[in-house]
Amino acid sequence: MTKGRLEAFSDAVIAIILTIMVIELHAPHGVDFAALFAMREKFLSYLLSFAMLGIYWNNHHHMFQAAHRVDGRVLWANMHLLFWLSLVPFVTAWMGSSKFAPVPVAAYGAVMAAAGTSYYLLARALAARDGKDSKLARALGRDVKGKASLACYVLAILVAMPWPLVACAIYVLVAVIWLVPDRRFERVLQE
Repeated sequence: MTKGRLEAFSDAVIAIILTIMVIELHAPHGVDFAALFAMREKFLSYLLSFAMLGIYWNNHHHMFQAAHRVDGRVLWANMHLLFWLSLVPFVTAWMGSSKFAPVPVAAYGAVMAAAGTSYYLLARALAARDGKDSKLARALGRDVKGKASLACYVLAILVAMPWPLVACAIYVLVAVIWLVPDRRFERVLQE
């Protein structure tokens, strides 16, 4: 399979995931601001997840621009990432409809941690395929942001039971850290 075909497949899956999420976001039952305010948790959960999926899509795109080839290991690592991302609509809906109850908030963190881990594994599989001196391997470097994000997810899962809103704040922090596209890839690609 070519790199372009894998990217197109991943783009399609992420687009479907986003579509499922927006379909789950139903209009308020009333016609005033109170009806809209009553669904704030659902909307905030959607907003966070939309940002997270956008971040994954953006960084996936940048990473594959730096990669040269794919192999079976990369294909399976990519499927592993897409599996965890496919669960985002489920945990998003659960977290929003539960009004940020502890278990759904922790489950959200578990899915995000698994997605982050699978993204890390995909990056390492791509770097191994291209070689340790490749542009991709140089761009990845020590991946401090990626490792810090995983640590944040683990911390959020642990604090979700006593303080679910603190866990949500940690998820927002991770999103803010990643909102700017990963410049490591852009620098290497401009060389």
